[in-house]
Amino acid sequence: MKDGKFTIGILTSGGDAPGMNAAIRAAVRTALANDMNVVGVLHGYDGLINGEFKALGARDVGGILQRGGTILQTSRCKRFPESSGQREAIRKMNEADMDALIVIGGEGSLTGAQALTQKGIKTIGIPASIDNDIWGTNIAIGTDTAMNTIMDAVDKLRDTASSHQRAFLIETMGRNSGYLAMMAGIICGAEIVLIPEKPADQQEIAAAVEDAYKRGKTHAIIINAEGSDIRTTELAAMIDEMDLGFKTRMTILGHIQRGGSPTAYDRLLASRMGVKAVEALMDGVHGVMTGLKGRGVDYVPLADVINNKRKVNMEYYRMVKVLAR
Repeated sequence: MKDGKFTIGILTSGGDAPGMNAAIRAAVRTALANDMNVVGVLHGYDGLINGEFKALGARDVGGILQRGGTILQTSRCKRFPESSGQREAIRKMNEADMDALIVIGGEGSLTGAQALTQKGIKTIGIPASIDNDIWGTNIAIGTDTAMNTIMDAVDKLRDTASSHQRAFLIETMGRNSGYLAMMAGIICGAEIVLIPEKPADQQEIAAAVEDAYKRGKTHAIIINAEGSDIRTTELAAMIDEMDLGFKTRMTILGHIQRGGSPTAYDRLLASRMGVKAVEALMDGVHGVMTGLKGRGVDYVPLADVINNKRKVNMEYYRMVKVLAR
């Protein structure tokens, strides 16, 4: 290295998640406090391949703790999974005298981190995903904020649903994981939750909606994960056609779930993981992800993270049905 200091690169990749900036800030300031250099990689793995680097100082990460998204920006890189893309990325890292890389992102991003690890790069992963679908951590950065966004939206929709005696169908994110929909069903008091992990039973849905109406409920809340086996539009049409008492209204929350200022929980979690990532490199540990286990943040081998799938706890799914009565 030109100045003899250990240099850490930081990139954010894949879908953005509230709290990414808090993790960047914590990693940068921890590294600087320990006499290391920090380089921000712009635009995820695309930026790593293209050599889009920017030195980060303490003031560069000031005032970002409360901001959603990522100051480094992100992308989904099609070139990086190829060996040629990885070789070019390593070449650019070497040209920039980069000794290690911290990757903040979801499953695909951590898979990229493991690929670099296998090629001899000192890599640390930090889990960030609103879907909470990453194996090896109790919760990922961004999940709590997304849950609070959903809760706020459903609470407001319930007000108008009750006023007009409607069945509101609310679609959450979750192509492959029903975590957001399932947990939202509990904290928002939904009558029905549909998730990718459980096949939808249309007759059961119809019976639950009709039963809610017969028991005098002023509304019915149905939360549908985008990856469930019935589309929200089809579900709305089915309920209206069967004339179950409630008329339907549909709301697709979409990318509003990704944005917004991170909650106190996400800021703290991201800060703890950012500090732990730098401490890992200081201790000579790499090829791992920081994961929340119990009350502590620990190291989880990246190989284990990408070779295992996190499953939703179906006990929560059963809880939705019990509490909907």
